[in-house]
Amino acid sequence: MFQPGTTEAQAAKAARLNLNIKIALIAMVIVETLLVTSALVPAQLWTRVLPNSSSSALNGPFPSSIAPLISLLIYVLPTAIGFLSRSWQKALLCATLPGWIALGLFLVAATFKIGAFYLVSADHVTANVSVLELFAALGGIGWLGRFLLKMS
Repeated sequence: MFQPGTTEAQAAKAARLNLNIKIALIAMVIVETLLVTSALVPAQLWTRVLPNSSSSALNGPFPSSIAPLISLLIYVLPTAIGFLSRSWQKALLCATLPGWIALGLFLVAATFKIGAFYLVSADHVTANVSVLELFAALGGIGWLGRFLLKMS
């Protein structure tokens, strides 16, 4: 548990840091899941849910002023998740988990309107796999950045 030359105070500090990293990682996965899920909600539903918002068809529940920030977060959060992960396996899992959950929720919701075989139609399979591949690549880039910074 302890390395030679470390004190109990240093070990406690390292344990607190590890706990803070785990909490940040979980929080980022949750935020990313919510953002991706809201992005998959069809524009027609947002206009029905938010009838007073002029930009709900384009930006969903977010005001136009922060829409670029939301897009940036959807792109940057998987990279940050990968950066905070200690292993590449955890980086890929945690970075793709939000997409996997959001696509699963969307699939279940789409089944009510479109049918049970929505997932296996060729164009939907390609789009869904592309989202997961993007998040996996971004998580991998984040982990690689961490790995390279540790080496130098």
